[in-house]
Amino acid sequence: MAKASNRNFINKPLIQNIKPMDSTKSVSEMTTLELETYLKSKKKKEALKYERDKKKYETKRDKSIEEMVTNALEIASIITVFKEDCHKDMDSQSVELANYGKMRSNSKGGFSITNTEDTMRITRRRDTIPTWDERSSKAVELIKDFLGDAIKKKNAKLFEILMSFLERNKNGDLEYARVMDLYSHENKFDDPRWKEGLRLIKESFHNHFKGFGYEFKTKDKNGKWQTVLLNFSSL
Repeated sequence: MAKASNRNFINKPLIQNIKPMDSTKSVSEMTTLELETYLKSKKKKEALKYERDKKKYETKRDKSIEEMVTNALEIASIITVFKEDCHKDMDSQSVELANYGKMRSNSKGGFSITNTEDTMRITRRRDTIPTWDERSSKAVELIKDFLGDAIKKKNAKLFEILMSFLERNKNGDLEYARVMDLYSHENKFDDPRWKEGLRLIKESFHNHFKGFGYEFKTKDKNGKWQTVLLNFSSL
């Protein structure tokens, strides 16, 4: 019986034969085995705490996301219906204005209407997207060649100004306002490269109709028009 008892003792994991560590021991007083056991226990507790904190954070985050996105979808739906109603009402108003003689015959759809008390106003904008086709690349090449050859040394400041009008945006397109500024200098030079470049830019320009945009305004107590902000980023 004694031998069997010895075999059972030998087969048991060594860790089971270690008495619980004295909690009053400092780390420097612990044996290597006690330190390993202590570190394993500490790592397990830290891992459990991390998982609890992670779950708590993710639950709160997911709840916030769901609430905000749900509200955003609801508001987007309301705005979509509202804009459709605006289209219908303003289309009807444009017909009435045309019949009443208050709209220019060459109007492309943009106009404003104001109530009788002059306290509320709605403006319909005709939003367009300016674009330039492949001819604009040749135009820019000709103009830059002329400016670098004939203007840069004579008038560095003017050179930099005119070159800035040819800068493209992040989409690689010319900017409409800058090109208009470039046109304002059209009669300053007679060089064929300058003239041909401006001609090609004009020919390559297209203004694509994007849709109608709307502005709503009310007068404040000082009699000044204030825009009703429907753009989320502007609030």
